[in-house]
Amino acid sequence: MRTTGAGARRWSGRLAALRTTLTERPVSLYAASVLRIGYGLLYLAFLLREFPHRHEIWGPGSPWTPALAAQLFEQTGWSSILLLSDSRVYFEFCYGLALLTSALFVLGWRTRAMSVVFAVVVASFHARAILMTDGGDNLMLLMAVYLCFTACGRRWSLDARRRRLRASASGTGPSPAGEEADASRLLPQLGAARRLLVTVAHNCGLFVIAAQVCLLYGSAGLYKVQGGFWADGTALHYVVNLDLFRPWPALSQMVDERWLFVAAAGYLTVFLQLALPFVLFGRAKYPVLVMLLGMHLGIAVLMGLPLFSGAMIVADAVFLPDRFYRALAERGRRAVRWVASGGGKSPSRGDAALVPPQPGPAG
Repeated sequence: MRTTGAGARRWSGRLAALRTTLTERPVSLYAASVLRIGYGLLYLAFLLREFPHRHEIWGPGSPWTPALAAQLFEQTGWSSILLLSDSRVYFEFCYGLALLTSALFVLGWRTRAMSVVFAVVVASFHARAILMTDGGDNLMLLMAVYLCFTACGRRWSLDARRRRLRASASGTGPSPAGEEADASRLLPQLGAARRLLVTVAHNCGLFVIAAQVCLLYGSAGLYKVQGGFWADGTALHYVVNLDLFRPWPALSQMVDERWLFVAAAGYLTVFLQLALPFVLFGRAKYPVLVMLLGMHLGIAVLMGLPLFSGAMIVADAVFLPDRFYRALAERGRRAVRWVASGGGKSPSRGDAALVPPQPGPAG
């Protein structure tokens, strides 16, 4: 009976700690900001890259016509703001709006509202040409929706800068609750409820993002182990010989000639994808994340899928703790100060000899 009571108290304590973590403190604010900046930059670069081809992919004159898209929407339930009008002027307006939204989302201007607009933009462009992109925007669409529920503008944003300036002008220190502090002063109960809702939504949103990434890696690894080509180490050989995924044929051929490397890379890929969900709570996740970074860079170069690789690399950033990003920011500030000071070098004796002696103070 004593053992049962001790076990019940232990589980009760764990549940209380989990409730405290979920409701009282938003976690991984820096990681959420990295996701915001990363996906905003990726989609901005994607739209700029496809700017010369925008009419063929999303425009009214696209081979995937608005009528075909509408028929698909009837089956899937999707929708798109691009189909509200067949006007070319309207399409150019929507494209300009998408570019502006992506840029403001990166900068963190009115992030709460801008995250919703960004999700609508990504969903609309994705639905309009769902069969004409490389698949990287599938993950980006999911992350854009999830980020609407997070406080991704609390760090490294114009919103955070505005709150700091407002706090400095009022003579008080910066509040971690940010905008919610104003409401709590006016209506304490409403402010506390809003603060609780924002914190819970943020923490749950980040948990869903992490779970989504684990599901992607785990399912990809499990599908691979069922294939004979991955079992005998020849899968990557066939991948690098597909014309559709050979942007650099000479490079693909050079890699394919290293058959031992190709086999080892295939087995390592499966191992990393299956291992990630099991190493998240230990230090082993850091070398796994580094090797996954190398894997995605290889996919971007060898297979010509930079958007997909970039989306996965940014998603992996959710597993890095805030202390890593704070240390990274501090090192960046030190590097900037070092460069601004001329490399931290003191003038040599030869340089000092070139400076004429200065007269002392008069009198």
